Amino acid sequence: MPIAYLSRLTARFRTRETNLHIGVVLTVVAGALNAGGFLAIGQYTSHMTGMVSTFADQIVLRNFALAAVALASWLAFVAGAAATAILVNYQRRYGVTNIYAAPLLIEAMLILVFGSFGGTLERHELGDVSLAVITLCLTMGLQNALITKISRAEIRTTHVTGLTTDLGIELGKLLYWNRKRAKGDKESADTRIPVTANRRKLRVHAILIASFVCGGVAGALGFKHLGFVSAVPLALALTMIALAPAFHKDGD
Repeated sequence: MPIAYLSRLTARFRTRETNLHIGVVLTVVAGALNAGGFLAIGQYTSHMTGMVSTFADQIVLRNFALAAVALASWLAFVAGAAATAILVNYQRRYGVTNIYAAPLLIEAMLILVFGSFGGTLERHELGDVSLAVITLCLTMGLQNALITKISRAEIRTTHVTGLTTDLGIELGKLLYWNRKRAKGDKESADTRIPVTANRRKLRVHAILIASFVCGGVAGALGFKHLGFVSAVPLALALTMIALAPAFHKDGD
């Protein structure tokens, strides 16, 4: 049943399959918010490398207002990650069953807050755009920390740099030729161990990157043609995942 499936996505007892499935959902959400948010406010918000670089650039250019926005956005991402850690650890300590519900519901609420900017946002107004950027960075911080806690740091969803790096490493291993040692070659511990690719890791990273791309395309199309209302389905998806365990009975 759908309720049973959704409940497994945030179950305390994890499997690699459920980690991948929740990772795909959150990666699609991140891709949609990142690409759609860029069309809406002209700013990518899922990766902090750009924010830190923007802060440095604007300091040098003496655009201190823009530097302050970049710094506030970075701090919002940190605050979101910290909030997830506090909520999850607190609930785990006190025996709460659905320990991931609160961060998911907060993320859904923040997405709706971002969506509510649609009727009032003035793209060229620094204050309006800054508030939208900070909200999305807070959302991405919550989400990235959440999937990190759920998957025990095996999966990231809000950016693809690390995923792409690991994908390249595994592809390199896959293509590596383990030639036989010629006579006279010195043998060492390293030469006795063949280079092998982690095909499961390769598959997971490829799926997550594809999910980010699909989410990005869907988000860009949605924000382009429908506007900020496109944020509503994303919030609803997270809400369903968060609340499913409350409606699920063992054996269903």
